[in-house]
Amino acid sequence: MNVSMQKIQILFPDPLMEMLRKLARTEDRPVSEIVRRAVDRDIEQRAGLLQRPRASTPAFPTFDGGKVRVTAAKMKSVIHGDESR
Repeated sequence: MNVSMQKIQILFPDPLMEMLRKLARTEDRPVSEIVRRAVDRDIEQRAGLLQRPRASTPAFPTFDGGKVRVTAAKMKSVIHGDESR
């Protein structure tokens, strides 16, 4: 597959550049390939976040607790012991 490439200039702090070069030597790959792969992973992760609708609320886990024994209107008095079940 022939993909066209574009050249950019990126400035890295010396310690990070040293780590990139060491990794490139260890893996026998160019620094540019390591950087491209890292950027690809980051974009894939962010793309998943960007595709999620922002207005949606998270789904919380639910369970079936059985039948309702006390109505919401009587709950306070039952909790405080004002009324028997």
